[in-house]
Amino acid sequence: MARRNRGSRGKIILVAGGAGFVGSHLCSALLSAGNRVICLDSYLTGSPANLSSLQDNPYFTVVEQDVCDEIEIDEPLDCVYNLACPASPPSYQADPIHTMMTSVTGTGNLLRLAERHRAVFLQASTSEIYGDPLEHPQQEDYWGHVNCTGPRACYDEGKRAAEALCFDSLRAANVDVRVARIFNTYGPYMQPNDGRIVSNFIVQALRNEPLTIYGSGEQTRSFCYVSDLVEGLIRLMNRQPNPGGPVNLGNPGEFTVIELAELVLSKIATASTIVHVPLPPDDPQRRRPDIARARTLLDWQPKVPLQDGLSPTIAWFQSALAKQRTVRRPGRSRRRPQQPVLSQDL
Repeated sequence: MARRNRGSRGKIILVAGGAGFVGSHLCSALLSAGNRVICLDSYLTGSPANLSSLQDNPYFTVVEQDVCDEIEIDEPLDCVYNLACPASPPSYQADPIHTMMTSVTGTGNLLRLAERHRAVFLQASTSEIYGDPLEHPQQEDYWGHVNCTGPRACYDEGKRAAEALCFDSLRAANVDVRVARIFNTYGPYMQPNDGRIVSNFIVQALRNEPLTIYGSGEQTRSFCYVSDLVEGLIRLMNRQPNPGGPVNLGNPGEFTVIELAELVLSKIATASTIVHVPLPPDDPQRRRPDIARARTLLDWQPKVPLQDGLSPTIAWFQSALAKQRTVRRPGRSRRRPQQPVLSQDL
């Protein structure tokens, strides 16, 4: 389908979930490429602070809204990115019904919006599609090994249902849909209390608290730096013709949880030690993407190794925690922050 001519400013792009960790980086990259960007976010897990460097850009607009509500955008849209869903286990388990509705109702609302505007649509799906996989590494044609009634099902099954909506819309020729299955991603703008493994280890080390490892720590994960992921998302959105199926985006480098903890400790001067606690339900034992499809279709592969990406991420958290300390009211007791629930999954 031919795209409308927007002149020298590029495309008009909606990013749902644009105030989140990945969404804010995506908004920044799209603006830098000369596009007009509309960020839609409810701020349930996103933060206005993530967008502070973009607020004065005349080509950037923020719409505060939940995607579960009907969405109306007056401007003509060329592209819609759907990143609107809590992505860390503590966040998506806090209100599991809303998490499921965000994936199902929210994705449906955004698909109808894209259809009305004849906009290309990109769904940010997840490696959780594969559950606790019996296949390793995970290829896109693997159907997964998922507990559909467990405490993580609101996210896992919600994302699987969202993919079904997307591919039904594509087969019906209603919307030009692309689906990215995103594996563990890290970098600046992660929230200190989001419960993801990289953020938790860094925050615990900076606070001289024990690094909490669930289970033996021999379970494996892969870690993709956020700039690499954003490049992959943009390439998938712009790829012609439509890939016709999901595309894994992640770093195929595989590390045990113990290896990640030791790497974090080697980069931070800390008194922290490592402690082990019981493994939570349905925690995947191995997680690594097969990115052959992304290499072939998008000419994409991650460039930033974990060793290099951790340094700017640690610097971000040092700054974020320092700001938290400076806003404490004088004379008030400093209670120890509540230990976030750690999943070794994200």
